[in-house]
Amino acid sequence: MFHPGKLVGFLTTTDYEKARAFYEGKLGFEFVSLDQFALAFRAGNNMIRISKHDPFTPAQGTVLGLEVDDVRAAVLKLNEQGVFTEKYPFVPDQELGIWNSPSGDQVAWFKDPDGNVLSLSHHV
Repeated sequence: MFHPGKLVGFLTTTDYEKARAFYEGKLGFEFVSLDQFALAFRAGNNMIRISKHDPFTPAQGTVLGLEVDDVRAAVLKLNEQGVFTEKYPFVPDQELGIWNSPSGDQVAWFKDPDGNVLSLSHHV
């Protein structure tokens, strides 16, 4: 069995400029590079590589999750950046879109400019 080190996440975009504005400008990821293969960011100790494909149809489920200490505070910060959570019908909190799981975990979902579903979560 191998022991994984840092994670590398892979996403898709149709527009590198919009993706960079979102991931760097709104989420605060650290820009690393843009070359013929991908737009790369650091998110903590992890790398996110975003490749360009057009046309592109986003997946229906969550493709990238961000674990935070306080989901409510993170949602409010995103709202200040003009990023708003999805208000799924199964989530009782239709104001902030934060779901409380039976175990006590909290999750909120939002989308990037290409419709990729991302999440904020706190696990107990």
